[in-house]
Amino acid sequence: MLKLTPILLAIAYALVAYRFSAWRTARELDSRSTELADPRLKALTDRMAAALDLPRIRVNIYEIAPVNGLAAPDGRIFITRGFYDRYKSGEVSAEELSSVIAHELGHVALGHSRRRMIDFSGQNAIRTVLVMVLARLVPGLGPLIANALTSLLAARLSRGDEYEADAYAAALLHKAGIGVAPQKSLFAKLEALSGGGGRGMPAWLLSHPKTSERIAALERLEARWTAVRG
Repeated sequence: MLKLTPILLAIAYALVAYRFSAWRTARELDSRSTELADPRLKALTDRMAAALDLPRIRVNIYEIAPVNGLAAPDGRIFITRGFYDRYKSGEVSAEELSSVIAHELGHVALGHSRRRMIDFSGQNAIRTVLVMVLARLVPGLGPLIANALTSLLAARLSRGDEYEADAYAAALLHKAGIGVAPQKSLFAKLEALSGGGGRGMPAWLLSHPKTSERIAALERLEARWTAVRG
């Protein structure tokens, strides 16, 4: 039983961390967000809602400067103030921003948002166990190895989610008559919009796939759709 104690403690820690993270995230978003009210974007989200047989798609503005979109574990969709400001300044079109909303809807529909919170807690539990084990086997280097292994696992899971959400968004945009072109054109702008974060790092270390790979995946989807129609 004593040998299992560290594992049981790590599992208990993961459950507590999940509950706390979900509560803290919801509280942060509630305190720093308001519902988006923009006629051009609403016209596009209404088209996506009709394609999904939904009465409407609610989008919220999260009052932080970085350019990003996110889906909360409770299913809410957020666009950051920084992203919305780029749209208002003309750097991003309404159609391009709607592709971000479609992408975040994909994370919700495919269960990524809730799973990511669980994965994060689980990864912390795995890290704790690995640190305990590796610290005995490789004194001094154990914690570093544990952190590297769990970071690689997190990046791989996240990249898979991004590809799936991209495909969902492409199908939704196509069905809504908006098309995939805005999604691809936004990807081409992402590095400049986000300040080029991660440039030069290997793709397998990034939580998001490389932009060129995401565009290539969309073009393969379009080619398959064209072949089916033909």
